[in-house]
Amino acid sequence: MFRCLIFLLLINFVFGISLSISKNANADNKTLNAFKTFKNPILPHGADPWVLKHGKHYFYTHTSGNKITLYQTKAMSQIKDSKPETIWTPPSSGMHSQQIWAPEIHYFDSKFYVYFAADAGNNDDHRIYCLENPSADPMSGTWTFKGKVFDKENDHWAIDVNVFDYQKSRYILWSGWEGDVNVAQNIYIAKMSNPWTIEGRRVLISKPEYNWETVGAPPKVNEGPEALINPNGRLFVTYSASGCWTDSYALGLLSLKEGGNPLDAKDWTKINHSVFSQDQAHGAFGTGHNGFFKSPDGKEDWIIYHANPKAGQRCGDFRSPRIQKFTWNSDGTPNFGRPVAIDSPMERPSGEE
Repeated sequence: MFRCLIFLLLINFVFGISLSISKNANADNKTLNAFKTFKNPILPHGADPWVLKHGKHYFYTHTSGNKITLYQTKAMSQIKDSKPETIWTPPSSGMHSQQIWAPEIHYFDSKFYVYFAADAGNNDDHRIYCLENPSADPMSGTWTFKGKVFDKENDHWAIDVNVFDYQKSRYILWSGWEGDVNVAQNIYIAKMSNPWTIEGRRVLISKPEYNWETVGAPPKVNEGPEALINPNGRLFVTYSASGCWTDSYALGLLSLKEGGNPLDAKDWTKINHSVFSQDQAHGAFGTGHNGFFKSPDGKEDWIIYHANPKAGQRCGDFRSPRIQKFTWNSDGTPNFGRPVAIDSPMERPSGEE
């Protein structure tokens, strides 16, 4: 009897240890899995997101309205742990003092540049402007206002600037009006002689024409152009179409033909359907205004974009930045897939620590 009791106690003891080990192992696995994964959105708010990978760091910004803020991180999936710094505050008055939209930070010729759109309180006066910082760290140093960036022969409404290098030349993309009346926003491209000066005239490469591009019109909208170069060196431009005040805000795609001239409109082809759009089941409405970045180890391509979590939330503060990996189709075009559901675990970008 006594031996039997001892045996039962021993069994309970061993079983208890096994349960404890199992629970601890499960807890460790959950912790490990949580470390390896993240969820969208990466911040609770932030329209027109943009990110620059420079060295081992990422520099992130989005529309803040009355200032330009910058985040620094080594892991984009963990951007929420970074503290934003205000790097530039506009003057109290003047043509670039209000409604600061869609800033982008770039690194050219050993200096940092920030491009943004602003006005004096009247949207009709929106134009593109440039800041320069020679510091090795864009979170410090002095940001100098370089002035307005514009086509001297076509100084019209302009927003959503993107600057990029392609085949030893520098180009600028933006969304603008043909004249001074808000009928449609088109995508224009021009060459640059330096980071804040346009060389020659603008070239129209896209205007809203398909039904999926004109939801919510008037006005018709093509905006937020972003250059994307595939692994074989082919140039694409994504853009956002339809009004941001609609759930149908979506990404379109332009492609430059092999060996084509970016300044020749005939060398550009527009895909006749959207390439990334709302997904009601995944809590993604008004998906658009994107950017691109590489994973820390350079092995993966990622898209960053904003979206609303619910229908009918328009162009307000409900828009949040989201990121997800994308791939390339056999014909060289990007494959963005569908928006990943909010709060759905995803593997962190390759090489994040």
